[in-house]
Amino acid sequence: MVIEMNVLRYEKNPIITPKDVKPLHDGFEVIGAFNAGVAKYKDETLLLLRVAERPISHDENIILAPVYYPREERLEILSFDKRDSKYNFEDPRLIRLSSELDRFEYLTSLSYIRIARSKDGVNFTIDDKAFLYPFNDYQIYGVEDARCTQMGDTYYITFSSVSEKGVCDSLVATKDFDSYEFLGNVFVAENKDVVLFPEKVNGKYYALHRPSLKSIGNYDIWLASSPDLESWGNHKHLIGIRPENWDSGRVGAGLPPIKTDEGWLVIYHGATENHKYCMGAALLDLDDPSIVLSRSIQPILEPEAEYEKHGFFGEVVFGCGGIVEGDKLTMYYGVSDTSMAVCELSISEILKRAKNEI
Repeated sequence: MVIEMNVLRYEKNPIITPKDVKPLHDGFEVIGAFNAGVAKYKDETLLLLRVAERPISHDENIILAPVYYPREERLEILSFDKRDSKYNFEDPRLIRLSSELDRFEYLTSLSYIRIARSKDGVNFTIDDKAFLYPFNDYQIYGVEDARCTQMGDTYYITFSSVSEKGVCDSLVATKDFDSYEFLGNVFVAENKDVVLFPEKVNGKYYALHRPSLKSIGNYDIWLASSPDLESWGNHKHLIGIRPENWDSGRVGAGLPPIKTDEGWLVIYHGATENHKYCMGAALLDLDDPSIVLSRSIQPILEPEAEYEKHGFFGEVVFGCGGIVEGDKLTMYYGVSDTSMAVCELSISEILKRAKNEI
């Protein structure tokens, strides 16, 4: 018998929607404000929103694709005819070659990171300018899905950099969420969902990451360590997909790991082959994070509310960050690749679910 977890969704969810965000670019529309990293900075909760903007097409048969060239500070808009059989337009996010459906040629929107700020954790104001906007050749299609881990007075932000070279993982550090230091591309393409542990373990930094394999293997979570946050190695397979389960298609790190007396609590996302995204939990050994102590059979959060089931890309809950206060986890999560929502969960209940005790 499965006992349901107590998930307290905010009654006014979603807390941020595309209509709340003014586009940076003339002639564009915001289609997504979602998958935000989370930080507690001074007396505010910060959401590092992924904002996706697309150029407005005035012809239903024409799909537009934005490409930004940082060296030239030039934004180019490419045009594609939906009737051109060379391309596949079934996924509204992508433009694919019909002969190569396992890869994309262009994105139909440009993503960047913009900060939303709140005193109470539910009512947010959004900065007028971008915090992270494409700044090198690895980001001409945008930057996506930030995660934020605080160590001391420094906040380390990992995110996906997207270009024709692939999707790699980049790292910046900030102390004030105004300026930042670029620490490099820390994981080579193809890779996503890089999340840093909030402290060293036995003198080493640790990170979760998810290689996106194109030959053999699955979309699984791996573990890596580093002496300096820039050089990563000692890669170990950690959490794999499970056939015929809610995480049968892919898994990837969600929130930065949470340190508990029982181990490192990892809250991750899993998806089916049909792209229904849920959140689950696993428990890692405190002294050796490569040891998986247990893993939830059932998800801790799945799409149930209307805003989680319907949107730009429906049936998606996608947590990237949260705030822990005692036993309470306030988790901020993207819904349907469109908006942001928030819920409260009990750490002790998540641990029980991770150990399959409820």
